[in-house]
Amino acid sequence: MSRTKRETSRVRRALAALPWLLLILRAFSADLPSTLPQIQYHLAPQPWSELRLSRADYLTTLEEVCRAMSAFQDQSGAIIDPYLKREHQYSTPYYAYAVGTLLKHGRAYDLRTSGSKAMDHATRCFAGGSASIPDRHGEFFIAPLTSALDLYRGLVPQVLIGTWRSRLQISLENVLESFDTHTNNWRTYAMKGEWFRAQAGLVSRQGALAFIRDAWLSRSQRERIAEDKWNLYQDRLTDPESHAVEAVGRGNLLALMLDKYDGEYATEMWRMLERGTTTSLLLQDPTGQCPPNGRTDNHVFNDVLYLLCFEAMAVKADQDGESLQAARFHRAALLSYRSILRWKRQAAPWVGAFFVTKNRLDPAQRVGYQPASNYGNYNGALMYHLAEAANLPIVSLRQQPAPSEIGGYAFETDPRFGSAVANAGGMQVFFTLRGDAKPRYDTNWSVLGAVRLSRVNWDSRLGPSDGYNDFKTGRAVSLCPTWREGRKWFSVAEEYRKFQTSFSAEFVHPMLVRCSLTYQPVEGVVAPTFVQEFILTPDGVLVTLSAKGAEKFGIILPVLVDDGRPLSTRFSPSSVRVSFSPQSDEQCFISLNPQSQVFTDDPPVLSSYGWLKPVRMTSPSSVVRLFVYPRNPQSPAADDVQRSLRLTSTGFTSVLGTLDGSLYRSRFAVGGQASSADLEGDGDNEVEFDETVGFIVQLERGEPHRIEVDRAVAARVKGRRVLLKAFTPADLKR
Repeated sequence: MSRTKRETSRVRRALAALPWLLLILRAFSADLPSTLPQIQYHLAPQPWSELRLSRADYLTTLEEVCRAMSAFQDQSGAIIDPYLKREHQYSTPYYAYAVGTLLKHGRAYDLRTSGSKAMDHATRCFAGGSASIPDRHGEFFIAPLTSALDLYRGLVPQVLIGTWRSRLQISLENVLESFDTHTNNWRTYAMKGEWFRAQAGLVSRQGALAFIRDAWLSRSQRERIAEDKWNLYQDRLTDPESHAVEAVGRGNLLALMLDKYDGEYATEMWRMLERGTTTSLLLQDPTGQCPPNGRTDNHVFNDVLYLLCFEAMAVKADQDGESLQAARFHRAALLSYRSILRWKRQAAPWVGAFFVTKNRLDPAQRVGYQPASNYGNYNGALMYHLAEAANLPIVSLRQQPAPSEIGGYAFETDPRFGSAVANAGGMQVFFTLRGDAKPRYDTNWSVLGAVRLSRVNWDSRLGPSDGYNDFKTGRAVSLCPTWREGRKWFSVAEEYRKFQTSFSAEFVHPMLVRCSLTYQPVEGVVAPTFVQEFILTPDGVLVTLSAKGAEKFGIILPVLVDDGRPLSTRFSPSSVRVSFSPQSDEQCFISLNPQSQVFTDDPPVLSSYGWLKPVRMTSPSSVVRLFVYPRNPQSPAADDVQRSLRLTSTGFTSVLGTLDGSLYRSRFAVGGQASSADLEGDGDNEVEFDETVGFIVQLERGEPHRIEVDRAVAARVKGRRVLLKAFTPADLKR
């Protein structure tokens, strides 16, 4: 055997053994953070610029939705759901508040009469008590109707304002179906609304404080947040918990606090809500989406809930003089806003309104819906929360890269949520650590495996943005292991009850994250053990899968093939590619194994994003390796990446970049942890530090432009000595 072949063989053996070595090491290390990861770096590894968006754009979208929904208003003022053919839940009061917001900001004056009629109808229903409120959703009426009083003042006769005020003074016990029911996120709507009524002089302050105290201490609201590891809100109607509904309860309590709630638990609430919302900054995907999983996930209005929470915290941070945090929260809100625009309807008669779930299938098919999901109420929720964001106090807000654009973190959520996230430089992978223990509404809302891959400046729908587990058929798809027994293939996503899953992170930096999932059979079950390692870089993700107890195994690739319109797909033995059109963003799954095979015989599964096709990629090798390359049109062609990608003993090299141990060099930045770095790939170290540090060097046309380090250190950059402060970017071109 030649020296080159011997070295290649040695590299392959070392790489094949690595996942099992990591499995052993994890038993002796506490590698996940016990406190919330802090994003201390300021520099983004990918090119970054401010979004040309502002709160004024919220009003533009709000007006479009209001005009679309006004077409469904009947003579009484009610908003009629175009699919149900009746008034449903809270569509009308939300519409009234949204139109009032437009009027307050000098817009849509021609909708004044329509908004007034909606207000009149909704307050009349409210005054009749729970039985006269559509679908007994009284909790949802209180806050928008109370807040809308001031919005319409001066625009309608004062006597009408007086009538509305009188109707809104009905006692809470007549509005709620019961004080003992709906103690999940519904109770936060009532807490928020009752405080608003007290502030408006519609009910007594003492009574409102007593109700909030009771809800907080005796109706489970405190424990839902306080007992969560990161102070997220636990709705407790699904297992795992819902990330979508989490933002509902937390957002309502934030609104309560911003309206100057000063009860005895105000300080405690603020502390928990601030920590929970800071956590959600890390869970947001780099394109602005709320994380998947749980009841009502992947609904468009989920992202508006994140938008509202982030704008609320931006206001709070700005008022507290925390300008960097305010700028990050505001940027995250704008990302959420940009995210929802992908699901705006363009065809008559729906122009300006939004799809309910994140696909372009006919809403009559109710794809990804829960029973409460309907066109009127969830377009209403989008209107209401977008209007709330537009009505927040005016502050001077800059933009700074959001945490999901910087990366450098990996952590698990509370076990009740059963998820984990990792992000390197705006390349994010979201993991589900267990499938549904108990389906809700005959629906599985969570699927085991890696369920979302997303990247900055890229269409994350192709990621995929989620997996799916069909309740009726048991068919499921995620980026997960698959194995053969006899002639039949099984997947971890479908056989999720057989496995217990652990998540581990071995190295974390904005330029590079090494993490892994270990799937082990539960006690008493005979099944393989899998280790699925992920190396995240700003350019792509290297996935390495090893197995014990499975002779033939591979990886399932979830490929979005139709979201209401067919996508363009390309399948070959060594790669799978999918895009919306030849010139648009593309997801590329590239095999790094010789003699790999791709099987496309399994039919697609209908997820909330559309039809996901489970594509099986296998190899006769003892380890299956896959490079996931989310490509935009400005990036190198997938063929060039595939031809150039080579594994090395310390990582890999390609036209995208080079991984060398704890350092990654891309076209735009170099960073990791080291005492020196080769910026140009020529074998010379253009950067040298006095000690080993974590660092990022941004490149501009290949030259060092800005640098940031994780501790005070002296450096020499291309012969020039520079004194650097911890987490303080320095300009190298001065």
